[in-house]
Amino acid sequence: MNLTTQLEAVNVLLATIGESPVNTLNSGLVEASEAEQTLANVNREVQAIGWSYNTDLGYTLTPNASGELQLPTNCLHVDTTSLRKSTDSDLVQRGLRLYDRVRNTYVIEKSIDVDMVVLLEFEELPESARRYITIRSARLLQDRYLSSEALHTFNTIDERNAWNNLLQIESEVEDFNIFDNYAPNEIAHAYR
Repeated sequence: MNLTTQLEAVNVLLATIGESPVNTLNSGLVEASEAEQTLANVNREVQAIGWSYNTDLGYTLTPNASGELQLPTNCLHVDTTSLRKSTDSDLVQRGLRLYDRVRNTYVIEKSIDVDMVVLLEFEELPESARRYITIRSARLLQDRYLSSEALHTFNTIDERNAWNNLLQIESEVEDFNIFDNYAPNEIAHAYR
């Protein structure tokens, strides 16, 4: 069994609206184009959450010749790790650059570390993410084309199961536990 390809995902979407599969992406068929766009939109939406598989931790940004911190073109969002909001500096993402809201400038002139969520190609995703994105996209496309309440309910169950599977696998990969949260960790250490 192989991982789901983008073409296979598009064909799943087409099948949910009763259309024939295509042999290639960018086939030029209206329904296939709509399926590809829906898949791309949901892919971006899901990845924007930030998961273990698409978050780069401690990524160092170095100023360019203008003193600005330029972000990669696939950057969905960043969180500064070494800087906290202060009266001296507060860096936020604006487009593909970091902006200092306190100093009102894009000129930062020093390297900083960030945690960066990036948009990956569909084929770079783990299978659980591919499956969820495909099922959610199929439900959305089917809702737009067919507007069937019975099909919507049936596909919502599949979508929920795929979402739960994705969360379960993410939890296993990240090794989440109660002590990863700041508040319980502080309580546990308060009485030592």
